[in-house]
Amino acid sequence: MRSFSPRQKALREITARLGRENVLVHPADRLVYECDGYTLVKCMPQGVVFPRSARDVQQVVQVCREYRVPLVARGAGTGLAGGATPVDEAIVVSLARMNRILAVDLVNRRVKVEAGVINLELTQRLAGTGYQFAPDPSSQVACTLGGNIATNAGGPHTLKYGVTVNHVLGLECVTGEGEILALEPRSDPGDLDWIGVLTGSEGTLAIVTSAWLKLIPAYREFITLRGTFLRIEDACLAVSRIIGAGITPAAMELMDQGILQAVEEAFHFGFPTNVEAVLIVELDGVGPAIEAQAEQVATFCRECGAQEVVSASDAEERARLWQCRKSAVGAVGRLSPAYFIQDGVVPRTKLPEMASRVKEIARRWNVRVVNVAHAGDGNIHPIFLYDPKNPAEVERTVSASHEILAACIHLGGSITAEHGVGLEKRDFMERLYPPEVLQAMRALKSVFDPDAILSPGKLIPPNNREGSAAFKGERNV
Repeated sequence: MRSFSPRQKALREITARLGRENVLVHPADRLVYECDGYTLVKCMPQGVVFPRSARDVQQVVQVCREYRVPLVARGAGTGLAGGATPVDEAIVVSLARMNRILAVDLVNRRVKVEAGVINLELTQRLAGTGYQFAPDPSSQVACTLGGNIATNAGGPHTLKYGVTVNHVLGLECVTGEGEILALEPRSDPGDLDWIGVLTGSEGTLAIVTSAWLKLIPAYREFITLRGTFLRIEDACLAVSRIIGAGITPAAMELMDQGILQAVEEAFHFGFPTNVEAVLIVELDGVGPAIEAQAEQVATFCRECGAQEVVSASDAEERARLWQCRKSAVGAVGRLSPAYFIQDGVVPRTKLPEMASRVKEIARRWNVRVVNVAHAGDGNIHPIFLYDPKNPAEVERTVSASHEILAACIHLGGSITAEHGVGLEKRDFMERLYPPEVLQAMRALKSVFDPDAILSPGKLIPPNNREGSAAFKGERNV
């Protein structure tokens, strides 16, 4: 008589409950889910399940808990820190089929969505209403709102309006105990900030199934400036000057020479490719107010060494400019057979020094790096170009990436601003927090997930690294 492993037993029971059409077990089907956008570590999942409701998710978690089988929640797989990598042959729980916009409540300025709704689909649904959901990650065309909540995602326009947690009013999620936790919107909540705890917890505490999100008025007047700089450090200095003057742009984005070359080849926007950096500054609001601010911004840029400061001539040019910025990372595929994007943050006043350090670290490790940045937040995104068929080059690239993260910490910043910690940066948590803080995080996880089945090996370093599940994956070298 054939014996089945706990994972196989769990999958058989999940299949019986959800139906074969909602479970993938064939190796060719599972291969797609072996990693997210962080491709340096890949692990084949035991299976992939597609719940269609919170009740389905609850059943999956309860079965996995019964058999002590790890599981990993996944949105669109656009994450960049290994958060959706199914280490230890975990079962992947894809929220992709939970993709309904459940309610649009303009009177109360809120919307209710399932976790699998694509960020851009919500933006399109709100078009013409006079309202918007502010967080707009560069992966907006593909990323899910559940994934945005899991990583506390940002985006260019969160400089002025805040990251995802600032726009979540209520959550429905399934804990590691298999309980559905409903946190309804309240005008004056008197309990603990559970939304703040769960948003950004990267699926280690609970799986988000739906959310109430805040809507804000959508401005119709914009001025979008583009400044060109011969030195990237000067562009970073301009950022500090603008913020220091009390001006809060809707967005302030930086692209370096390498990115400009890739974007220009792809979109033919007209970017200069003989400069080290372009700074995009967008102001929104009422015409006379933002016109005065635009003059100040242009003055600061010129005082910091800008060779040219120009304004988008119309809405079409503004849209094309933002298309270039949001497609910049994808355009890097023209430069290299493979790449991965890092995510760190430093105080804005440290941006010029950080820019210099990135260049020096890349030179010393002999790796290719191009840069984009949500510069107004001090959020840097060095993009490492490498050949996955060259193990030595991969090792150098990883070493350089780690040194950049260490530099962020040294300058008073952090290892992530919006991508999350995931698998990639988990061990850097020990450099950020003392042991007692990490132990408090473990204690909190044990409350929500007592059997540690949710996203094992992610975010929080284990007490004992020997045999850690996070290192059972296949390093893609």
